[in-house]
Amino acid sequence: YITGTFLTETGDYRYLEGIVQGTELRLSAFDGNHAFLFKAALQGDSLVGEFWSGSSYHETWTAQRNEEARLRDAYTLTYLKEGYERIDFAFPDLQGQTRRLSDAQYQNKVVILQIFGSWCPNCMDETAFLADWYRKNKSQEVAIIALAYERKPDFDYAKRMVERVVKRHQAEYDFLIAGTNNKEEAARTLPMLNQVMSFPTTIFIDKKGKVRKIHTGFNGPGTGAYYEAFREEFNSLMAQLLKE
Repeated sequence: YITGTFLTETGDYRYLEGIVQGTELRLSAFDGNHAFLFKAALQGDSLVGEFWSGSSYHETWTAQRNEEARLRDAYTLTYLKEGYERIDFAFPDLQGQTRRLSDAQYQNKVVILQIFGSWCPNCMDETAFLADWYRKNKSQEVAIIALAYERKPDFDYAKRMVERVVKRHQAEYDFLIAGTNNKEEAARTLPMLNQVMSFPTTIFIDKKGKVRKIHTGFNGPGTGAYYEAFREEFNSLMAQLLKE
């Protein structure tokens, strides 16, 4: 019996479990929406495997043990384009009222922008984390705004999907309907960013409205030590921004 996950630059595959039989490995997960299956065989010093997502997506993969292997720094992958200094947008909230980052309610506050979708498992892990953090810290000068990119370009559909997330996680921060989950289309709604590489992407803005950091992806609780490291980084950064 074996448990674990695969960590990528856009997130992780959450909680996988399976078996090792001889030289063969199998890991899988089903969360009610996403079904993942990894198979691999040991060949020399390598694993040679296949991956399936749902009933249609399939790819092959190989792996070698490397103690020095590292992903790129998640704070370097998404950034403001040259010529831009701030984030701005105009998106409807769940009541259909247009909200802007320049609205008075967000001024002189540390603002966290969460680029997410209700369909995205890593986004749900991050929403659980942010909802819990915000409940404990909402009395401070801070706001969280989730920008939802859903599967259909239909406001009523997107609203229903997001309302389920709000209810499930008892989230008390703001949710706006920003567009669809095509990354290129999402990037067009936020033209100041070099790209939308991952759902989620988290943007940290200081009290003066300056973008201080952008974190691509999310290391969820299934990643163990990587999740704990993110929690420490997040808490340290927010303590610093709130103190300024």
